[in-house]
Formats: sequence, structure tokens, C-alpha cells
Amino acid sequence: MRFDDSKIEEIKSRVDIVELASEYLTLKKAGRNYLGLCPFHQEKTPSFTVNREKQIFYCFGCGEGGNVITLLMKIANKSFPEAIKHLAEKTGVILPARTMSREGREKESLHDEIISLNLRAAQHYTRILASGAGKTARDYLQKRAVTEETVRQFRLGFVPDTWRSLADSLESSGLSLKLAEQAGLVIAGKEGSYYDRFRGRLMFPIENIFGEIIAFGGRILREGEPKYLNSPESPVYIKGKNLYGLQKARESIREKGFCLIVEGYFDAISLWNAGVQNVVATLGTALTRDHLELLRRYTQDVVALFDPDAAGRKALDRSLELFLGANMHARALILPGGDDPDDFVKKYGREKLEELIAVAPSISDYYIDNVLGDGKTFEESRDLVKTAMEFVNKINDEIEKNLFIKRIAERLGIDQALLKREIHHKDVGHKPAAVKPKQGIRPGLNPLELNLIRLVLEYPEKAFQIEDEKILDFFMEPRLKDLGEKIAQTYKLLGYIDINVILSSDEDKPLRETIYKLSIEAPSTDDNMVERNFSDNIRRIKEKWYKEQKRLIQLRLRQAEENGDGELTHKLTYEKQDLLRKEKELH
Repeated sequence: MRFDDSKIEEIKSRVDIVELASEYLTLKKAGRNYLGLCPFHQEKTPSFTVNREKQIFYCFGCGEGGNVITLLMKIANKSFPEAIKHLAEKTGVILPARTMSREGREKESLHDEIISLNLRAAQHYTRILASGAGKTARDYLQKRAVTEETVRQFRLGFVPDTWRSLADSLESSGLSLKLAEQAGLVIAGKEGSYYDRFRGRLMFPIENIFGEIIAFGGRILREGEPKYLNSPESPVYIKGKNLYGLQKARESIREKGFCLIVEGYFDAISLWNAGVQNVVATLGTALTRDHLELLRRYTQDVVALFDPDAAGRKALDRSLELFLGANMHARALILPGGDDPDDFVKKYGREKLEELIAVAPSISDYYIDNVLGDGKTFEESRDLVKTAMEFVNKINDEIEKNLFIKRIAERLGIDQALLKREIHHKDVGHKPAAVKPKQGIRPGLNPLELNLIRLVLEYPEKAFQIEDEKILDFFMEPRLKDLGEKIAQTYKLLGYIDINVILSSDEDKPLRETIYKLSIEAPSTDDNMVERNFSDNIRRIKEKWYKEQKRLIQLRLRQAEENGDGELTHKLTYEKQDLLRKEKELH
């Protein structure tokens, strides 16, 4: 499978890597770079660096680096063809037809067809909601004070309580019901027949971060179970890796600096409807680590807004460990009076909810006050200490852990130092290894040669000079000489250079990371100074090479003289003089 190389370069030239990264992360300007929390490993201090001038990114924590294409591939879990296609659509670049393997063609086709089919289904549900058949659902939405704009924003729909409303619509359009079964829209019946999965329900399209509809949720409007029915997982949908409303909420999350997490579609829609737009909901599943990794791209601060019933409290309790493990600043909010978020915001309004959010306790304080309890007897206190110790060992941050221990000791009346010693004893040997920050340029790599490679990558037209002047003959690091040759050959052949293609293997990863790190750290080169910087770098590489050659000849001369080899001594003396003459020509 291959795309036209000129089209790839055109796409890269049209995409702003800062704007692309900002669709998935919260970035802040820091000098000439932009910084954010790395989406590829957990960290508390931002080390993910994006450079607009050079159109590259690099994480100083885990070493991941690349350009706009590799960024999209890594952050959105897309293949190279999927990333190219997405960026082409985004930038308006027309891609010619290309060849690919049968397996690759089928996989890409299945993804695109399911997304297209889901869109057709959503449009079908929307039409019914607006028709006479949708009056019951419209009355229900009106009763719940959901505005027409909110209905439009969330693309809400309705499906009547019949067996084949969607199936008939798809079939009449010549679309495959077998494919609709894979998408989770219909269910196979007897003798090759199909019937609708969703019947008599208000429909909630579920979007991924690109705004593509990947699944549906449906709320029944009559008596019956289940109250909410969700799409099964499919080739485009994994419920534990998606959050309802995130695509719409991400800008508000960035603006407000935190995210509200609720349990259901209607809670998210009701809060949005009331003006609280930094809200997302889980999709019929408990909160997962993948959910938090997704959220961390936009904020480290969350408020878990769960129902006040026993199930809601249990869900929050299960989430505590996840929040702490993900190094997120989480607060817990159980609404008073037995209200769920939807009821509360209707009764008291957005302002009252925002007041409660402002004073919501941290996850740690919630745990101590609501889960740990008082321990009125010796036996209760002993059991609570054991429970607390198990929980404390799951906290990675040492400062937060010490504050937590202090609060527990105060609550239970236990000596803080004793509790710390016991917890430390239990904790030894159980901590996961942290990601070690990358350390400078790897030993053995010549910094002058590395810098010349960096300059050629930034100004690829210099690849011709590298080859014409045989500059690589003066490289003393074999790996960098080999890389320089590949760069020159690639530029001659394709007219552009992509270091991710040239250094694509796992074995090449350390060198690739080193080059990205160097590129990010190096100051931007003034275009008027490119020639001078390039010439100075070449001169210094040659000076170092001549110095090493003189050292080697001098060593061989000494050995020849000691061995009384006059012929070799004469030859090496001539070579040394020739070397000195050529070195003098550098200046």
C-alpha cells in the first residue's frame, strides 16, 4: 500500500501540528514551544513538547516523538493510511486511488462502512423524532426541558416500537443488514431475517473524538426493561475507551480547567442544557483507566458527580483508586436531598450546582469522611487501619500519600510515625517502576554529526550538498554516517525526508528519540544564518576528523620507528604532511 509522496508532503505542509495536538490535549505556550501532559505515559509535570516552526513533537519524559502524521497515529490509535486519509479530509487534499492488500482494504472498508451506516441510522432516528410518529418522544423531551438546540447538538432521535423500522429503511436503500448486525443496529432472526435492536426508544448517538457516530444508547419511553439499552461493542466501538459528550465538551473543559463526570446520557445532556458544558458521561460501564487516560489529555482536574443512591456511592468508591493511580486531582460530589444531577439542576439551577462543585472535597477527604468512618471500638479501628493501609499503598504521589496518612492518623487517633513505618514496610517491593526521564544525547553519538543531521532534516535541500561534497566521509560515528547516506538517498529519490520512515524499527527508536529531542531543544535557525551555521558545523566535523587521523598516524609512526621500519616511517611521514596540508585548507 502506498500513497503519492507529494500528497503526503502537501498534507504535512497544510497541517499545523499545534492545532492538531490541541484537538486532543491542553497545551500552554512556553517560549517558542507548547507544553502539555503526555498522552503516552502518566506524568504530573508537563513534558510533552510541540514545536510549530519545526512541526514536530517530543516528550522529554518517555521519549516519544514525531510529526503530524505520527502524532495522529499514536494519539488517536490510527494506522498510517487512516491518519493520511483523516488529515487529507481535514486539509482538503484530494488523494488519488491507491493499492493495498486485500486484508487492509477489507479492514478499512469495514470501519468506514460501519461509520457511514451509523450516520444513516442517526439520520433515520432524527427524521422520526421530527415526524408525527415522534410526538411522544418530543413531549418527553419538552417535559424534561431539553431545548431544541440541545436536541440538535446531540443529534437525538427516536425509533418507534416496531420490529423493522430501521431494518426496512436500510434494506430499501440497498444497504447490508449483515453489516448493520456487525454495527449492533439489528439482530439476526430466523431464516436469515433481521429485526431492530432498538425499538420504542429515545436515541442517543455516541460520537468518538472525531465526531463520528460509533454507537447508540436508547432510553425506553414506556414500561419495560432495560431502561437504557446500549450498542454492543463493534469494530469501531469499545465502551470502556469512549466517553459520552467528550467531543463537544473538550473546549469547555479546557476553558473551565476541569471536567465533570456523570453516569448517564441524560445527566450529561441536562447539565449541558443548563449551561454546564464541561461534562462527560460513562457509557453503561464503570469508570476505567482508559477513560481517565483519555480525559488527562484535556485536564488533570475532575469532579466525580455520581447519584446519591447506594449504586452511585459504590461507583464512586470504585473510582477512587483509579483517580489516584492516574495522578489526577479528583474531587467527589454527592448531591444533597437524594437528587440526581438532572433533578438537581432543574430544581436549583446551574449557579447552585457550581457552588457545590466549588466546595467539593478531594477524593482523599471523601474517602476518609465517608468510607473509612470513625472506628468507635478497638476492633473497628484495627480493621480500618488495615483497610486504609491497603488504600494508601495505591497512591503514587508521595506528598499526597503523606497528607493522607496524616488525616488517617488524626481521624483514628494513631501515631503518625508508626502508621508511616507500617505502610512503608507493606509498600516495599510493590511499587511499579516509574518511567525514567530521558537523559541527554546517548553516549557514543558525536554531537557535531548529530547536529548536522538535524540541520539537514530542517533544511532537506542541504542533502545534495552533503552528498556532493562527500561530507559523510568525515563522519566517525558509523550509525550517523549510515543515517546521513539514507537521508541523502531518500531526498534524491522522493524530494522529502521523514525520519520516522528512515528510522522506523524498534532498534532505531533510541536514535530517533535523540534526534527529536535535539531538534526540540535547538534554537530556531535564522534563514539568513543557515549557510553560515551549516558551513561552521561541517568545518568543525572535519577538524575533529583531521585531529583523530593525525593522532592515529602519529601512533603508527611511533610504532614504525620503534620497530625500525624505515619504509613505513617514510610513507606515514608523507601521509601526515599531506593530511596537514589538507587540514590547513579548511581555514
